[in-house]
Amino acid sequence: MNLVSMNLVTMMYLIASVCFIQALKGLSSPSTARTGNAFGMGGMAIAAVTTVALIFKLNSQAATTGGMGFGLVIGGVVVGGAIGTYAAKKVEMTKMPELVAAMHSLIGLAAVCIAIAAVSEPWAFNIATRETALPFGNRLELFIGTFVGALTFSGSVIAFGKLSGKYKFRLFQGAPVSFPGQHIVNLVVAIAIIVLGLVFCFADGVAPAWTPFIIMTVLAFILGVLIIIPIGGADMPVVVSMLNSYSGWAAAGIGFSLNNSMLIIAGSLVGSSGAILSYIMCKAMNRSFFNVILGGFGGAPVDAVGGAQEQKPHKAGSAEDAAFIMSNAETVIIVPGYGLAVARAQHALKELVEKLTHKGVIVKYAIHPVAGRMPGHMNVLLAEAEVPYDQVFEMEDINGEFGQTDVVLVLGANDVVNPAAKDPKSAIAGMPILEAYRAKSIIVNKRSMASGYAGLDNDLFYQPNTMMVFGDAKKVIEAMVKAVD
Repeated sequence: MNLVSMNLVTMMYLIASVCFIQALKGLSSPSTARTGNAFGMGGMAIAAVTTVALIFKLNSQAATTGGMGFGLVIGGVVVGGAIGTYAAKKVEMTKMPELVAAMHSLIGLAAVCIAIAAVSEPWAFNIATRETALPFGNRLELFIGTFVGALTFSGSVIAFGKLSGKYKFRLFQGAPVSFPGQHIVNLVVAIAIIVLGLVFCFADGVAPAWTPFIIMTVLAFILGVLIIIPIGGADMPVVVSMLNSYSGWAAAGIGFSLNNSMLIIAGSLVGSSGAILSYIMCKAMNRSFFNVILGGFGGAPVDAVGGAQEQKPHKAGSAEDAAFIMSNAETVIIVPGYGLAVARAQHALKELVEKLTHKGVIVKYAIHPVAGRMPGHMNVLLAEAEVPYDQVFEMEDINGEFGQTDVVLVLGANDVVNPAAKDPKSAIAGMPILEAYRAKSIIVNKRSMASGYAGLDNDLFYQPNTMMVFGDAKKVIEAMVKAVD
């Protein structure tokens, strides 16, 4: 390839990288999220077109390929693009976390496949010739990329199953899966992976050391499963962001091996942003990142608290009662949770808020960082209903207002409003919560008195100023809308 063409490729990759950076900046706020998403799509389009053009140029110069490689690339782009478009159009908002986990798994698997191809035919990637062995640096990069990619793939598959919650296979169920000596087994497998990886890296000869490489890859797939199965549903937001980080580092590692600056930059952006997001999620739950990875949070047995929940006295009311209370309030704060997403009640909720606002009621939304099944789940849900951004507040910005609020409406949330976090002996002790318990009146909509993902009873439900409204969130909110009229 001539110098001008390489300069053009470099410039286009640089433009794509700037678009990715702007995408991350835009996605940091709901008000600029659409712009950020547009930058991300534009950057990926530029990177994809540039890469296809680069492959076409290289393919045309290689007389021995006969055009087969370029045809496969185009076929992959068409098939993959069609599948992605179909999945994105069909996915429901409640299934978005599963889609994210599935995408992470595919990135990890792609990294493994590329690494295997690079080890098998390094001359095709211009990192060695047929007569020379892979350099040690490339072997190390391929080992790391394969290890992280395999772990990301299998871990994301397990996360997909846990998030879906519709599979009977034990490993796909939301409850943690643990066994005696689990951490020791994980440690032994991790050490074996490192040893085998080093054997692969230091092996002599032109032919690659396939045996340690293949065993290492298989063990990495197994380790991904072992790491995720002991993590309960309460920690799923952290798991999603963590796997997002892993997929980025896997792509970056392969980028170094292929000397592809675009993969390095994009992978590093995804990896670093995912790691920062994981830290934010852990901080929001007052959890140690390593404690989450070791599966300590979700281990509380749900049955331990389930027997006494219905025996406690609580006050129940109807949707009409709740509508009357909110209509006569001056201020209302709404706390959305996963139950709102399951019922797909965000549009009905917006209609309710509009009617309350028309009556002179000041209404705000309070968002907890780990509400739902993935980071930002509630923000995305409300954005889909076109809720004004100036009505949506993060936890640290609105917690000080609960004490002066007339009514708090909790919709399908549980652990994020559980006052047990204030108890030093609780399993969620120290976890920052939305302090709904401080409001003058509290209305909680849930299907039942069941505990949340952490498996803990919620004292908020039994406060004298709390009224429970049982039923599907969408039906309950629609009834509230009619009652407000």
